[in-house]
Amino acid sequence: MKIGVLGPKGSYSEKAAKQWIMEQETKNIVSLEYYDDILDTISAIVDKTVDIGVVPIENSIEGSVGITLDMLLGNDLNIIGEIVVPIEHCLLSRGELPDIRVILSHPQALAQCRQFIRTHFKNAEIRTTGSTSYAAKLANEFKEMAAIASRESAQVYGLEILIPNIQDRKENHTRFIVTEAYDGVIADTRTKSPLPEDDFKTSIIVYLKKDRPGALYELIGEFAKRGINLIRIESRPSKRELGDYLFYIDFAGHIGDAIIKDALDNITLNVGMLKMLGSYPACNIEYKNSNDE
Repeated sequence: MKIGVLGPKGSYSEKAAKQWIMEQETKNIVSLEYYDDILDTISAIVDKTVDIGVVPIENSIEGSVGITLDMLLGNDLNIIGEIVVPIEHCLLSRGELPDIRVILSHPQALAQCRQFIRTHFKNAEIRTTGSTSYAAKLANEFKEMAAIASRESAQVYGLEILIPNIQDRKENHTRFIVTEAYDGVIADTRTKSPLPEDDFKTSIIVYLKKDRPGALYELIGEFAKRGINLIRIESRPSKRELGDYLFYIDFAGHIGDAIIKDALDNITLNVGMLKMLGSYPACNIEYKNSNDE
């Protein structure tokens, strides 16, 4: 099995993939394929260069990863799992603190450490990279460069951890999704999971027919009246015109459940588009519907 991840080695995506592999207890031989960015990683999934891919979708500090949401909309993908990884950003370098003139990292990591950078390196040049691990790889070249990356990256690229745990909020987690190419059938992840049937999550994208009073209320009402727990709902520009939005929705339950199927059938009749992204084991077993408790 080939798994595509954001590279190079030492990335949080790699860490998430290894965590998922351990949880699956698979006996298959697994190899990781590293890609320069999320777009390339997802393209490899769609092209079936890899069997599955692991990409970040949401961070507890900075929110959703926009490129991942856009790629889920624009490509035929099926989410089959999720992993939540605790994030500990460290300042890594070959040099010492007084040497640092340039700080490199992925835009999300830089944003998660915004206050730290402003307080301690106000005059440093900030450069963005495709991943935190690539920042660490570059930082190995000059003592004046430092990377914001993981402890694993320090080990991989021979860097010193100058300051650990530098994110602005100590409780920092990123949710990653495991995706595969969609071949017309939503994968039945329940047959491959040891979890109880109510410990699943379903993800969809909805586009309302038009912006009218009560449209979103009616959509949410389909879940509320059936006691289905909405875990996450987020609007994102449709890119058609200003003020036109899509809604990304995660809710508790599996597409195979009668109550879920009934809700989605009713929603489909009243929206412009409903795209299924997948039903998969949820990391947090508290994602249960109220009528199951």
